[in-house]
Amino acid sequence: MLNVTNVTKKFGELTAVNDLSFSVAEGQVFGIAGPNGAGKSTLYNLITGLYSFEGDISFKDRNISGLPPHKIAKLGISRTFQIPQTFPSLNVRQSMGVGSYFGSKNGYQKDYVDRILEFVNLADKQDEMTGQLNLLDKKMLMIGAALSTKPDILMLDEPMAGSNAKEILKLMDLIQRINQDLGVTIIIIEHFMKVLTELTEKLLIIETGTEICCGDPVEVTSDPRVIECYLGDAND
Repeated sequence: MLNVTNVTKKFGELTAVNDLSFSVAEGQVFGIAGPNGAGKSTLYNLITGLYSFEGDISFKDRNISGLPPHKIAKLGISRTFQIPQTFPSLNVRQSMGVGSYFGSKNGYQKDYVDRILEFVNLADKQDEMTGQLNLLDKKMLMIGAALSTKPDILMLDEPMAGSNAKEILKLMDLIQRINQDLGVTIIIIEHFMKVLTELTEKLLIIETGTEICCGDPVEVTSDPRVIECYLGDAND
C-alpha cells in the first residue's frame, strides 16, 4: 500500500533520513521506533508532504513524492502529531468537523463526524471547548479529527507520550479498534516497546535516519543491534 524507496533527507550537512526503504501492507499495524533524533518524525513529514526529499514514496501504486500535504490527505493518508493539535476557539464537534471539511475527498459529512465522535468516546463532550479538554481527550480529538478525513492510512506520532498506564490501555484499545473495526492501516511511532510488540505486526528500528532492523516485533526487539542502539538507552 505504501512504499518508501531509497529516501534521503538532508538539512545542510545533517542527514536526517539516510537511503531508507520499507513497505507497509494494507490492513497492517506497522511500528517505527528508535532513539531521540533518529529521524522518525522527519520521516512522517516526508511521507505527508511537508519536506522535499531524494528518493520515491508511492501510495496505492501512485507516486506521491512532491505532492503538497492537503493533496496527500485527500488521497487517504492522515496523521497526528506528538503534541496534540486542536483549535482552542472551537468546540469538540467543530474541531473534528475541520478534519472532515478540509481533509476528506468527499467534504464535510455530518453523519460520519457523529460516528467518529462516538467511536473516540467524545460524543458527550462535543459541545465543550477544545482548550478545556484534558490531555487524553485532546489526543482522542486529534485522532478523531484525523479519522474524520476517512483515511486509508493513519499515521500516529508517539500517541502514548505523557500518558499514564490506564490512559495507555485506552489508547491501545482505540488503535486496535481503528485497525480492526474501521479497516484503517496504522503506522505508529512509539517509544514504549511493550506497546509496539503488542500492537504491531511489523517493526522498523532506525538510528540517525538509517534502518537498523525490520521485521517481526519480538525478533526485532531481541536483536543485539536494537538493544545496543535503543533499548539499552531507554533502560538506563
